[in-house]
Amino acid sequence: MLALKVTYKEEIGEDFGPKKEVKKKGDANQVANPKNAEKAAKKAAAKAEKEAKKKANREAREKAEKEKAEKLSGKGGGDQYGNLPLLNSSKITSKVWSEIGSLSSSKSSSTVTIRGHLQSVRGFGKGVFAIVRSSLYTVQCVCFESPEIPKTMVEYISKLSNESIVDVSGVVTVPDSPVEKCTQKDVEIKVTAFHMVAPSAVLPFQMEDACRPDCDKQSDVGEYTGEEVESSDGLIRVGQETRLNYRWLDLRTPANQSIFRVNSFVGHFFRECLVEKGFVEIHTPKLLSGASEGGSDCFNVDYFGRPACLAMSPQLHKQMCCACSGFEKVFETGPVFRAENSNTRRHLCEFTGLDLELTIKEHYYEILDVFSDLFIHIFDGLNARCKNEIERVREQHPFEDLRYLRPTLRITYAEGCKLLREAGIEQGDYDDLSTENEKKLGDIVAEKYKTDFFFMDEYPLSVRPFYTMPNASNPKLSNSYDFFIRGQEILSGAQRIHDPVLLTERAIAHGIPLEGIKAYVDSFKHGALPHGGGGIGLERVVMLFLGLPNIRKSSYFPRDPKRLSP
Repeated sequence: MLALKVTYKEEIGEDFGPKKEVKKKGDANQVANPKNAEKAAKKAAAKAEKEAKKKANREAREKAEKEKAEKLSGKGGGDQYGNLPLLNSSKITSKVWSEIGSLSSSKSSSTVTIRGHLQSVRGFGKGVFAIVRSSLYTVQCVCFESPEIPKTMVEYISKLSNESIVDVSGVVTVPDSPVEKCTQKDVEIKVTAFHMVAPSAVLPFQMEDACRPDCDKQSDVGEYTGEEVESSDGLIRVGQETRLNYRWLDLRTPANQSIFRVNSFVGHFFRECLVEKGFVEIHTPKLLSGASEGGSDCFNVDYFGRPACLAMSPQLHKQMCCACSGFEKVFETGPVFRAENSNTRRHLCEFTGLDLELTIKEHYYEILDVFSDLFIHIFDGLNARCKNEIERVREQHPFEDLRYLRPTLRITYAEGCKLLREAGIEQGDYDDLSTENEKKLGDIVAEKYKTDFFFMDEYPLSVRPFYTMPNASNPKLSNSYDFFIRGQEILSGAQRIHDPVLLTERAIAHGIPLEGIKAYVDSFKHGALPHGGGGIGLERVVMLFLGLPNIRKSSYFPRDPKRLSP
């Protein structure tokens, strides 16, 4: 029997036997209970309502959290606070901007808008204090929770990174006591709007550390190794090499802002004085076929397959313009290149030269009078126009004001050597003056004559360039001169040889190949005026006027034997 049932299932596909009838839901023959149906409907409706409420609450909570996160990240603050979109010159508004340096108590109660670096930010209870800096000037901005200032705005400001660029609007108020940490001590800004224009990444050093006053007086002569020096007072200070590695940050300090404003004014007063004296500004080439000074310390370059070098000075071309081309009085400001492997505190491989050349009627003293007038004009101008900048430098790098006489003190080279010997220092009248002896002579002159600025002339002919005019009274001497600030040379010059025969003789005596200076010598064959001049190192003048310990502090982006960037 079982075998038949199996056969049946295999052929028919179903089990053998009677079929059971299955009733489906909603079948017309099934009769539903009305009470059960009503109960089920109410239960379903309650469940749906509960789910709808949970969904609404979840969406509201997510929205609130998103809004809070956006506000804390700078989004969603609108006109009152937040991160501004990229400034790409897409629009011009009617907004009126104020300079931080112009803010004073006379503007109390006025509404201002400023832009600057966020120097520091400090939360305090329900408020925040922010110091904003623009160039040399700083102001404190205060923001506290109020009906007009939401908590999220205070939180937003407190989380911004130092040195970010910010826009601040608010009302100028007079604080109960001066804000000693800021240049604008008698005012602060009660913030109404605060926006970030550009964020700052993590800083390699804190600006507060970079602004600390020097605690130890460094030497301004001798070797520069670049090694970091620990401060004797235990406070953190940023070393010179670290500063130079991040020079764009280091230049933001008030001392550096001031140093390079003084730098700018030196160039301004140089031009101003010489233009008033009838000089013409020229621009000479910096690519030469031969070394302008006749030496080997030049940077050699390839010039379309021919050898060339970078100019060590504008010497030859400024002489051509002055004495041979009829301009008579010329000056130039431009880069000078020296391939000297001198790792000292006062040497650079590239610096800014302030050069001048002028014709003379009878004596090279005429040139010295011009230089004396020029430097007095520069020093007087700096003391009158840069008082604030000088004091800002002094705050970080203490120094004594430069002393100078009217007219400038003049001593001969022989007199200088005698002063050294009288002080027990070995120095021959015809020997070159070492850097160490220059410094000692500066100290002696400062003590004896009460001046930090002087010049010395009649140097030995053997230590001067080939184009220097020999002295008429003593063939071992020359009509040359150097100017000194605080015992260090800042100018070297001389009366030049304007006779081509004598010029050729002197070049041969110095071992200079004539083919390399042929055009220079030829320029004097068609009638050349007697003349002379000199070259000034801009960075060295600034360094010594401000009593700085290192010339790298007065050069924007220094180039020395070990540094070629940034």
